[in-house]
Amino acid sequence: MELLGPADVGNVRWPRVAWAGRSPERVVQVLLGLVWIGDGVLQLQPSMFGRDFVTGQLLPAAQGNPAVVAGSITAMGRFLEPHIALWNALFATIQLAIGVGLLVQRTVRPALAVSFAWSLGVWWFAEGFGGLLTGTASPLTGAPGAVLLYVLIGIAAWPRCARDRDRGVGSGVGLFGARGARGVWALLWVGSAALLLQPANLAGGALRSALVAAEGGQPRWYAWILARAADAVGRHGTVLTLAVAVEMLVVGAGVALGWRSAGVLGAAIVVATAIWVFPEGLGGILTGRGTDPNTGPLLALAGLAWYRSRPEPGSDEMVVTPADVAVAA
Repeated sequence: MELLGPADVGNVRWPRVAWAGRSPERVVQVLLGLVWIGDGVLQLQPSMFGRDFVTGQLLPAAQGNPAVVAGSITAMGRFLEPHIALWNALFATIQLAIGVGLLVQRTVRPALAVSFAWSLGVWWFAEGFGGLLTGTASPLTGAPGAVLLYVLIGIAAWPRCARDRDRGVGSGVGLFGARGARGVWALLWVGSAALLLQPANLAGGALRSALVAAEGGQPRWYAWILARAADAVGRHGTVLTLAVAVEMLVVGAGVALGWRSAGVLGAAIVVATAIWVFPEGLGGILTGRGTDPNTGPLLALAGLAWYRSRPEPGSDEMVVTPADVAVAA
């Protein structure tokens, strides 16, 4: 990591954080591209080419959704099932193409545009809108849906025009703008906290059940870790869930107030990592049936996009302090 470009804070000029001279949005584009390539590789697993992919991955997304949504998901699954091997090869190709497109700078815009359309389709037919319409959606198990976060991060990483790039306007916030990005990221965290406060998620055994469910298909060593975590949680799931909700509210409030600090970023990464390692079971990528890393790493990437963005001229957002630079380094 290197420090480039001083930033004014009162009468003192502090260095801005930059990584190898890359713009913030370019760093996020590359990281997002690697995630898409990883998804494409996961889609090429043998289990994805059989009918179990439809019955075990797609059709369950209909459960608990309103009849119209559930019916559309079921119809799509039945349409794909007879030739799922061919369809799955196409799915993997699309995801790999999106990822490679994001790694090549001149094809970032078309790659992002395709990713938006693809992600929204997957969010509907494969994720059932992240379960948001079921009354039981939990950010501890993947709500509001990984591919929705792909869209939000992609919008934040949309390349600026050359004039804005030369002026250093809105770096790292893409089509949102500085204030828009702040609002979206804050809503993401506050909304996630609100989902945790639903009665189904505050039930004493809800968190333990999520940990037990995450054990399925995992390697023995990892299943053992999840089982011990489930035993430790026991009937204290309500208290732990409330604690996570409070931390999410703190992160959301910090972002909403423009606290561009390493503390806010660190809290976001701690929550995202804990969610990913435990109730999300690493997104199932070790089971041979996982199709994406789930929301944990994407929440961390969203936090990184926010932290590395530069406010637009005249913005009231707080800038990185010397202590933040030391922590980030």
